[in-house]
Amino acid sequence: MFSFDYKYRVRYADVDQMGYMYYGHYARLYEIGRVEALRSLGVRYKDFEDQGFIMPVYENNSKFLSPAKYDEMITIRVILNKIPKARIVFNYEIYNEQEERIHLGETTLVFVNTATDRIMACPENIEIALAPFFKTS
Repeated sequence: MFSFDYKYRVRYADVDQMGYMYYGHYARLYEIGRVEALRSLGVRYKDFEDQGFIMPVYENNSKFLSPAKYDEMITIRVILNKIPKARIVFNYEIYNEQEERIHLGETTLVFVNTATDRIMACPENIEIALAPFFKTS
């Protein structure tokens, strides 16, 4: 299993009139988390296009337990439970400043070859970067 935490301060632009994180912004938090999680492994989204693939979102799910609030420092936890194949499934847990879990999410992305516009297997550089987290004994 791979897990990565990223801190994010809820900005005024993120909240609604009640001071709660607007529900539509959680997908953006997922993207921030997964981009930074992969960057922590030395895998950059910016390089994907140069390598001939992209990762569009195939499915997105959210469960709202409690609101993130204006000016709160939240933690976006990104979890990969298995090595990706043609799809990669990211799970998210968001915690407030009191370390209470306030949100659950999941996105499934697919690897797409930009030359053929067809789904492809997980690129080797991603498999190599994740391999140490999934060693079986």
